[in-house]
Amino acid sequence: MITIELKQDQVGPALAALGELLDDLTPVMQEIGEYLVDSTRQRFVRGESPEGARWAPKSPVTLARYGARRSNRVDIRPLFGPSGALSTQILTEATSDSVSVGSNLIYAAVMQFGAAQGAFGRTSRGGPIPWGPIPARPFLGLSPEDETAITAITAEWLARIDGS
Repeated sequence: MITIELKQDQVGPALAALGELLDDLTPVMQEIGEYLVDSTRQRFVRGESPEGARWAPKSPVTLARYGARRSNRVDIRPLFGPSGALSTQILTEATSDSVSVGSNLIYAAVMQFGAAQGAFGRTSRGGPIPWGPIPARPFLGLSPEDETAITAITAEWLARIDGS
């Protein structure tokens, strides 16, 4: 699990002001979550971390292993495996005081943080799991653009409420 706290000077006061005007901030948090899901999915299209760093390419060994399985399609893009599930299974959950964005896929944390060769033990044949090092390819997190968008979302909510 990864937790990111947003402590931006503009967002905190805006959310506090909304909290005074609304009994329940869940709809605001849902809108922020929906934005962050879309932003995270766009990182897969661009192949970059929230900070804008390009993801490490797949290793030749990984590409060869995917290609050896005839039932698998080979996608050279980082974080796009045979199922393509990681890029599409980004989920959000909102409450009145928080929003979470992530993936429930078992391998999502390994893709986010990376793993050393053999970090998860050995196969029944004695081979390491994973078979080689997996570089971290962060896809979850807040970019500067995300922080600006969250500020804009809260400002829009304040404007709607003040205008009603």
